[in-house]
Amino acid sequence: MKKVAFHTLGCKLNFSETSAIGRLFTEAGFVTVTLAQRPHVFVLNTCSVTENADHKCAKMVREALRAAPAAFVIVIGCYAQLKPKEIAAIPGVDAVFGAHEKFKLLEWITDWHKKQPNESATIRVSPIQEKLTFSPAYSIGDRTRTFLKVQDGCSYACAFCTIPLARGPSRSATIEAVVEQAKAIQDVKEIVLTGVNLGDFGIIDAQRQTNFFALIQALDEVTSIERFRISSIEPNLLSKEIIDFVATSKRFVPHFHIPLQSGCDKILKLMRRRYLTGLYAERITHIKAQMPTCCIGVDVLVGFPGETEADFLTTYHFLNELAIAYIHVFPYSERANTKAAEMAGVVPQQERVKRARMLRILSEKKLNDFYRQHLGQTATVLFEYGADDGVIEGFTENYIRVQLPYQAGLANKLYKVRLKEVNPEGMVVPELSS
Repeated sequence: MKKVAFHTLGCKLNFSETSAIGRLFTEAGFVTVTLAQRPHVFVLNTCSVTENADHKCAKMVREALRAAPAAFVIVIGCYAQLKPKEIAAIPGVDAVFGAHEKFKLLEWITDWHKKQPNESATIRVSPIQEKLTFSPAYSIGDRTRTFLKVQDGCSYACAFCTIPLARGPSRSATIEAVVEQAKAIQDVKEIVLTGVNLGDFGIIDAQRQTNFFALIQALDEVTSIERFRISSIEPNLLSKEIIDFVATSKRFVPHFHIPLQSGCDKILKLMRRRYLTGLYAERITHIKAQMPTCCIGVDVLVGFPGETEADFLTTYHFLNELAIAYIHVFPYSERANTKAAEMAGVVPQQERVKRARMLRILSEKKLNDFYRQHLGQTATVLFEYGADDGVIEGFTENYIRVQLPYQAGLANKLYKVRLKEVNPEGMVVPELSS
C-alpha cells in the first residue's frame, strides 16, 4: 500500500482541512503514517499569517526529505495560494496546490514518482476570486476534539492581513449542512466551530442568507454532541444575544476567544479594525456579568507601524484591567500586498520582541490568576488522547487545562472533578469525583 504523511501549520481551520484531505487519501487506498515510517507522499498544509510561518514551510520540507528522501512532496494552504512559484522553487517540492485545488489534488496527480532535479514542480493555483465555493471539512481521529469548519474566507480589509488574499471573501455552509455533519460525527464529545471569520457565518452564494446566532441555536439541539466550543469571533460580531444564548445554552461552553490586536484606538484605526476599545471592553464586561466563570482569550499584535512606546503601554494597561484569562501575542510581521507594509513608523524588530515578551509575561500572570480563582470548585473535564511522560491532560468546560498522572480509560471521557491546585507546569491538578 502507498503511505502518506501529513503536517499542518497554522490554525484549527487548517487542521480540519488536513483531516478532510487525509480521508480522501484513505479512500484512494493510502495508509496514513508518520515521517519516520518513510511515506511515499508527504502533504504539508501551510499558513501565511506571519513571516515565520513562511520560513516554517521550507524548514518542514527539509525535515521531511531527511526522513523520507523519496517522498513526493505536496504543499497546500495559504502560503501555497499566495506564493506558489516561491514554494515550487524549494528543493524537493513536487507539487503546489492552491485554495480551490487542494481538495482535488488526487484527481490531478496520478504519478507519485518524485521529480528529477531538472524537472519543475507542478503548480495548480487559480486566482482566489474564481470558483468561490465552500468546501466542508472536519478533523477526526487525530485529536480528542473535532474541529468543524463552518465558514471560510474574509471580506474584511485589515491593514496587516493576507487572509483575504489567500482564502477569498467570506462564505459559509448552510445551517442544515452543518447540523447534518455534526450529527454524523461519531464518538466525539466536543466540537470546536472554526472559520476564518466565524462570526460572519451566513453568506452563501455571495448573499447573506442567515447568521451565526441562528447556527448556534440549531447546533444546541444536536443531542449527540455534549459540548460545542466557539474557536474565535470578532468583537463586533459577538453580539449580546450570542453571549446571552451561550450563558443559558445546553451545549455551548463558557469560553470565548476574541481578537483585540491593539488596546489603543489610534492603532486600531490604522489597522482598519471594525471596533474600538470601548466596544471591546463592553463585550468583556457583558460576558463576565452573564458568565462569571467564563474563560476569555485575546489575540494581540505588537509593533504595528506607528505604534509608539506610549501606544503599546496603552495596550498593556488596557489588557491588564480586563477580566481575561490569556493572551496570544504576535509580533507584527511585514506581509507583501498589505496596506501596513507601506506604512511609515516602522517599529524595530528588537522592540517588537521586547513588547511581545512583556505581554506574554502578563498572559502568564492572567492565566495563573484565572486558574487560582477556580481552585476548590467542581468542573467537568474532557481528557485528551496522546498522554506523554506518564501524564494525561484535559480541559474543563471553561478551558482550564488540567493534568493528572496517567490513568488508562480516561481519554475521550467527561469526568466531574474538583480543582485542587496549580502545579509547577502551570496546569491545574484535579481530584476525580468518586
